[in-house]
Amino acid sequence: MNMTDEVEKLKGKGQNIKGHIREEIGKVTNNKSEQVKGKIEQAEGDAQERRAKRKV
Repeated sequence: MNMTDEVEKLKGKGQNIKGHIREEIGKVTNNKSEQVKGKIEQAEGDAQERRAKRKV
């Protein structure tokens, strides 16, 4: 795995964490839209991590 793949993997993990936080904020504020946006961000982050791992 080269440095670019590692960076992409970390970006994906960051997006996943950001999405989880957004989803939790949506739950606390009872904002369904934020919850859904958070789940979408998590899915995008997961996909980005998988793409980086697949390049190995």
